[in-house]
Amino acid sequence: MKGLLLVALCWVVTWPLSAAEGVIDVKSAFGVEETADRLQTVLKQKGMKLFARINHAQGAASVGLSLRDTELLLFGNPKVGSPLMRCEQSVALDLPQKALIWQDENAQVWISYNDPGYLQSRHAISGCDEVLAKVEKALAAFVQAAAGEDM
Repeated sequence: MKGLLLVALCWVVTWPLSAAEGVIDVKSAFGVEETADRLQTVLKQKGMKLFARINHAQGAASVGLSLRDTELLLFGNPKVGSPLMRCEQSVALDLPQKALIWQDENAQVWISYNDPGYLQSRHAISGCDEVLAKVEKALAAFVQAAAGEDM
């Protein structure tokens, strides 16, 4: 019985950590809408295609539920995504790229996105280290520009 309690306690203590495995969170100096607008501008400037911008809070409100401000941007570039899919086609499950802009319970706004290293591990991508490094650098730059004071 003690062993079972120990296993249960370990699971409870580590569960929140595993829920965000492979997710990079970056604080934003702006509100959700402004952060999403800034990210959309950066993406356009860098030649990325914006496939969708989804306002989850509006969706929740449309069915009578409340949700803190939450927006999702789906974006990408076939010049980058296609080579990744050639290395391992299952990565298409996580493409196009996504950025979640959300407000936490303390009114702090965050931009969250998938860590390319996690996607490499998740999909057992091999032979694409150069492309993954490029993606990692680009995502970090896009997010920092949108979240920070300078643009």
